[in-house]
Amino acid sequence: MQVFRHIVHSATPVALTIGNFDGVHRGHKAILGRLCERAAADGLIPCVMTFEPHPREFFSPATAPARLTSLREKLELFADAGIKRVYLCRFNRKFAGISAQDFMQNILRKMGARLILVGDDFRFGAGRVGRVDDLCAGGFAVESLADVMASDGERVSSTAVREALATGDLGRAEALLGRPYSISGHVAHGDKLGRQMGYPTANIHMLHDRPPLFGIYAVKLRGVDGQDLPGVASLGLRPTMKDDGKPLLEVHLFEFDRDIYGCHVRVYFLKKLRNEAKFPNLEALKRQIGADEQAARDYFKNEK
Repeated sequence: MQVFRHIVHSATPVALTIGNFDGVHRGHKAILGRLCERAAADGLIPCVMTFEPHPREFFSPATAPARLTSLREKLELFADAGIKRVYLCRFNRKFAGISAQDFMQNILRKMGARLILVGDDFRFGAGRVGRVDDLCAGGFAVESLADVMASDGERVSSTAVREALATGDLGRAEALLGRPYSISGHVAHGDKLGRQMGYPTANIHMLHDRPPLFGIYAVKLRGVDGQDLPGVASLGLRPTMKDDGKPLLEVHLFEFDRDIYGCHVRVYFLKKLRNEAKFPNLEALKRQIGADEQAARDYFKNEK
């Protein structure tokens, strides 16, 4: 898959979808699947235009929603869906000020967009004034897809996924995403406190400081010898140790004692065990970690 950080002329016409695609949930997958299907039928290149940072992070960083996926994770999911080309547009004040007409004439036409496939609530251009009807009037072939609904009638959306994760409902999040929720990153050196207490952890470097979930979880870690390794994870601020810490993802793997520093791994969150808590001392924390490990082991035993 090719990734462009600028708009390029395309000798071959493209089928294009546009959006933030945070989480690449089931609704996004429906759009990507249909895009690849139409592109194959019409001899087009299936392409995605997405933005970095998220527009809401640009306009209101303090109140922007937690990201469900890092840029790398999003690109990997695009590639898995069959997308051949991604246009990664830097969202800044200049880009935000492009009128709907200029967006169609100077961007979509330049990149050879012949078919544009979007959700039926799609908006574009400065002030979000552009609509699907404007694309049609501009001479583009357009297909709009209706919302994808979950089995309980809920609209599949990034907001719904965030709400499920925030409340610890991982089953609901998985149903909306079409896969267990996960976070990927490189294993980095930490303060080695877990090892000192008898519970060595892999510290996963997260690119964003506002994860969509906190707490203690039964997890599986992928990325070491092609295996899915069971363990227990803590994602939070470590209030027993610090009063102003940044979110940290730590994973203790069962029966595992290897140096995996620098490995890029993915952590799948399978069951929430409890909320993060502050303990009076390290001995109390150690006892709780032991209880958490046993709870995670019991979960995996019952899942077999």
